[in-house]
Amino acid sequence: MSEAAGVAATRRPSAKAQRLRLRFAREPEAAGVGHLDLARVWARAFDEAGLVLSYSEGARQQPRLTFAAGLSAVATSEGELVDAVLAEVAAPSSAAERLRSHLPPGLTPLDAWEVGLGLPSLPSVVRWAEYRLDLPAGVSEAEAAAAVAAFLTLERLDWEEPRGEKVRRYDIRPLAQHIAVERGCEGAARLAMRLRCDSAGVGRPEQVVSALGLPQAARIHRTRLILAEVSPARDAWRRRGRYLA
Repeated sequence: MSEAAGVAATRRPSAKAQRLRLRFAREPEAAGVGHLDLARVWARAFDEAGLVLSYSEGARQQPRLTFAAGLSAVATSEGELVDAVLAEVAAPSSAAERLRSHLPPGLTPLDAWEVGLGLPSLPSVVRWAEYRLDLPAGVSEAEAAAAVAAFLTLERLDWEEPRGEKVRRYDIRPLAQHIAVERGCEGAARLAMRLRCDSAGVGRPEQVVSALGLPQAARIHRTRLILAEVSPARDAWRRRGRYLA
């Protein structure tokens, strides 16, 4: 068999039949799976689960998998999102269950639903990220509440963030839409945050904690990603090619 024929025989399907959106959890066991490895891990899981992914055209085909937003290696999450374009239609109701046993420990698909193929890319519609941060045991709720109240009264807070040999300078105040103090485990203070996560800026919870003047959190957990609202009629039209009555 010629080299060209061998390449053709191993080509992946590029048809776009369906776009699934999956919500998944990421626990500490998956900390070793880097952001660049996620697509490879998920693509293998789809193959093993019998869900036929669509691949890009060209000599180096890539699976059509798109993740909503990066997550720090030290954080856990129950609200990560990934879009998968399939070459063959599958039932969304069973997709998460079919994938579950084929993913490494710490990556757990929770649910799946269909979204329109013509809708904007997943990263482009992310607007906010919500977090819960457990502060060290020595930080009281009153101390945390005072720090949060002082921060929220500010109109601006210039911030510097070292990145290697460079320093990033920005106004950190508008990156936090909401911060509240809750009671965490064993009486420790917990912060609930909604931080910006779009092209205008990305709020990093560990930087916001520093801006509050509090010690770094013992645990950072992302609870959900908030997307821009999409018209149901437009979604139906872009999924099926016409508006539905």
